[in-house]
Amino acid sequence: MHSGELVFAQLMEYLPLHTFRRCVQRYPSKYPAKTFSHLDQFLCMAFAQLTYRESLRDIETCLRAHQAKLYHLGIRGNIARSTLADANEQRDCRIYADFAMSLIQTARTLYASDHFAVELEQTVYALDTTTIDLCPWPLTTENLAFLLTHRLLLLTAGYHLKSLSRNRGPL
Repeated sequence: MHSGELVFAQLMEYLPLHTFRRCVQRYPSKYPAKTFSHLDQFLCMAFAQLTYRESLRDIETCLRAHQAKLYHLGIRGNIARSTLADANEQRDCRIYADFAMSLIQTARTLYASDHFAVELEQTVYALDTTTIDLCPWPLTTENLAFLLTHRLLLLTAGYHLKSLSRNRGPL
């Protein structure tokens, strides 16, 4: 049996948590986090992204299957679908946008002398998720048909990532 540190925990060690805590303090919430912290939410979402989880139910099922390892992953709060949904809905998304910008700035600094730095400086990606109704007037919910599209958009230099975080609908 493996007794070393988990790969996810090793990856998360490289994150500047002091910067993350500063981002959390910058945008205070009406509802203070009692048992499910902002860091717990970030770690759950990062785990979901890295393991290709597709829904809150999928995230909850996967993390609960590893209940004994959650503490070692850095997750201290209880995992529930409703808790994740509430956290995603009520907490300010600018916390995570600012944290992402600080990580991008760190990457730019680290790769300043590399040929990759020019590409990193001028490349911005935007992810767009759009639902297309295939049947505009379903008679029942069983006849409901839709198509969910995910598009990764490559934006040229001149666009800023922060301006894309506003809720203006699909691009």
